[in-house]
Amino acid sequence: MEKTKEYKKDDITITWTPSKCEHAAVCVKTLPQAYHPKEKPWIKLENATSKEFMAQIDQCPSGALGYYKNT
Repeated sequence: MEKTKEYKKDDITITWTPSKCEHAAVCVKTLPQAYHPKEKPWIKLENATSKEFMAQIDQCPSGALGYYKNT
């Protein structure tokens, strides 16, 4: 089973499956203020809006990043 990490932000939860990541760096290039791969946690939820995260995650070429809306 693949390991997936979740990062909860107000109205969405961001998911990251490290084994799927192709290291294309689309996330870092699109939202450099929110993604810091050398830090833990590497996703800084406070540095981007949910809308910005969703738009960026939709561009993830590997599908390593995902999200779902919290109910």
